[in-house]
Amino acid sequence: MKKPIKKILYYILIGMAFTIYLIYFQNNSIVTSEYSIRSIEVPQNFHGYKIVQLSDLHSKSFGNDQSTLVKRVKKAKPDLIVFTGDLVDSERYDEKPSLMLMEKLVQIAPVYFVTGNHEWWSGEYKTLEEKLNNIGVQVMRNEAKEITVGAEKIQLIGIDDPAGELYDQRSTTERNITIALAGIEKKEEFHILLSHRPEMFPLYTEYEFNVVFSGHAHGGQFRIPFVGGLIAPDQGLLPKYTSGMYNSDNTTMIVNRGLGNSIIPVRLFNRPEVVVLSLSSAK
Repeated sequence: MKKPIKKILYYILIGMAFTIYLIYFQNNSIVTSEYSIRSIEVPQNFHGYKIVQLSDLHSKSFGNDQSTLVKRVKKAKPDLIVFTGDLVDSERYDEKPSLMLMEKLVQIAPVYFVTGNHEWWSGEYKTLEEKLNNIGVQVMRNEAKEITVGAEKIQLIGIDDPAGELYDQRSTTERNITIALAGIEKKEEFHILLSHRPEMFPLYTEYEFNVVFSGHAHGGQFRIPFVGGLIAPDQGLLPKYTSGMYNSDNTTMIVNRGLGNSIIPVRLFNRPEVVVLSLSSAK
């Protein structure tokens, strides 16, 4: 074989090896994103309160028995853990890695879960919900829970993903919010909404939630520097809500880029994410 040909093959092999490493790194190396919210509506007892948000695992494993992911969550020392849907994947349904993660998370802090579209699409949601409840996960179905520290409290609201219904998704989401808020005096307390869908942000602002945790967009799957995500479900090309913090009026939405993949099996410049939110009282 002539030397120029050998050299070309050598560079091709180097390029292939680098590409394989890059793809593996981008899809398996977890990053922690930290945010803080300071508000006069945060009770003083919740000053410094930490919430870890996870989303869109799609049955992916990070280390033996989810050890890598669990270690990352433990490092954040959360007071509360929330999971905003797509714990499993409907196309490759395997609940074992997902339940293994939840079993370990409930040993760190209270865990609250809302559905994503894949829970409904799997056709296995009823049995999955029962297993999650048995583990000790708080599965929220269009309801509100009081989170207390001492004599003070905040409201955590969790709604079902609209994929479980055959009706208009926005109307279904609004109905679910209305059901969850029944009997709650919104103006008196700090309110956090757990909802899988970030594209509903204009609706969330109408109900004046202080904080919304969301997922679903997978960070736009392929993130373009200085542009953002390329494509997201229910938002299409160059989606508006894919990653990070969004503000409108008095509502802040945090969109988690997620942990696993589904229809598109590879993410690029878009590492799996653990979100940590710290609350700060301005009183």
